Amino acid sequence: MTTTSADTKRPGGARVAVQRFGTFLSGMIMPNIPALIAWGIFTAFFIAVGWTPNADLATIVGPFIHYLLPILIAYTGGSMVYGVRGGVVGGIATFGAIAGSDLLIAQVNATLPEDNQLGQIHMFIGAMILGPLAAWTMKRLDAIWEGKVRAGFEMLVNMFSAGIWGFVMAIVGFYPVAWLVNGIMNVLSTAVNWLVETNLLPLTSIIIEPAKVLFLNNAINHGVLTPLGLSQAAEDGSSILFLLEANPGPGVGLLLAFTFFGIGAARASAPGAAVIQFFGGIHEVYFPFALMKPILILALIAGGMTGVTTNMLLGGALRAPAAPGSIIAVIAQTAPGAYLAVILSVVLSAAVTFTIAAVILRASRKRDLQAMAVSDDAFGAAITQTEAAKGKSSDALANLRGGAATQAGGGGGPATGTMREIRNVVFACDAGMGSSAMGASVLRNKIKKAGIEDVTVTNKAIANLDDSVDLVITQNQLTDRARAKTPDAIHVSVDNFMNSPKYDEVVQLIESQQES
Repeated sequence: MTTTSADTKRPGGARVAVQRFGTFLSGMIMPNIPALIAWGIFTAFFIAVGWTPNADLATIVGPFIHYLLPILIAYTGGSMVYGVRGGVVGGIATFGAIAGSDLLIAQVNATLPEDNQLGQIHMFIGAMILGPLAAWTMKRLDAIWEGKVRAGFEMLVNMFSAGIWGFVMAIVGFYPVAWLVNGIMNVLSTAVNWLVETNLLPLTSIIIEPAKVLFLNNAINHGVLTPLGLSQAAEDGSSILFLLEANPGPGVGLLLAFTFFGIGAARASAPGAAVIQFFGGIHEVYFPFALMKPILILALIAGGMTGVTTNMLLGGALRAPAAPGSIIAVIAQTAPGAYLAVILSVVLSAAVTFTIAAVILRASRKRDLQAMAVSDDAFGAAITQTEAAKGKSSDALANLRGGAATQAGGGGGPATGTMREIRNVVFACDAGMGSSAMGASVLRNKIKKAGIEDVTVTNKAIANLDDSVDLVITQNQLTDRARAKTPDAIHVSVDNFMNSPKYDEVVQLIESQQES
């Protein structure tokens, strides 16, 4: 049986532009989280206030954050735009910005007294500008002489053109971009310091919590909080800014309130969503619950403010970003001596959100039951609204809906495309993590139980798909993108990565191929 879900209408306007911008920033930061974690471990152990101070190993900390991390981010951003070639040119350009910033700081410090000198400014924002910009301009330049180079000279032209353009972009980074980013960082740092000194930092929750529900948080988190937090952590060993958006307390508090006081499908889905949100760090699973009753955003704001206030008063901070926003990641990145404050901030923020949300749900319970008697689709409508706010359908949200599998375009078979022997199955989504990894685990177990051998099941980002893939499984809204990357592969579309009858059809297809 095949069902076809309605297409999610993509909203327009400035909100979508901010969402896309935030998603692009997230695409540069998220693949480099392992490097940030490694840097956080070095910081936790070896700096002077670390667990096991070691002056020799501590020398890794400074170059790691000042050179390696920005260049990795620039390379990632460049490769997103123009593959490895774009990544290399983006990395060269960012090194120019790092050197330009260092020279600028040295010139300013030469005019200041020793006790009032500026610290290094790390080029994270510069990397997020120069990586994609250098790659995009390189791509445009390559298009000018594409097909016009004599045979046998292609490698020479490719190598020298990239080297020369990297040289040009490094100079661009050294002068205007370094000056621009230093100015931006000084303004942002001054604003954050003012909020801290005036005890107004909790007010940021008034912006951050609604922005999360509308999928506008990536631009704030990766564009502002992460670069500022990393600069603070480089100087002080930790930063409270890493906790402003990543705190899982408000989300789990809301989901627990629905678990005890919700009704219908929302109440049934809330416990599982709470586990995914709190331990898996996939915060978007609680957004439909908030959109069902927008007044519940007040509970999220109150919980967020409670968490920030607790950390301000007790000194809670993280060594590096907690990504994804799981309690496991938060505890792993907690600065030495700050465990009580951080854990208490999560518990108290969850408790405050739970209490306020419970009051709201109890007060409206009778009206909600009457509305459910007319239509029990309020939760499904909220999921659809959340997908519309995100600008595309979501694997994690599809798991909440628990709908049947669907074939993109309404086809009846398990896959479309030219039939080929299936040896390599890939679950693909935007980031290549989260629910696609869980879906891969489900199919892998089914294949193992069926006694099938010599078939690998992995998960990847759509951008990383290549011709080695035999069968690609995607959420239905992403199938066209996956098919464009691997047109010769078999493509299967599902609504729900965790529970799709299409998996049994895939297993049967592989069995039939191996028996023939």
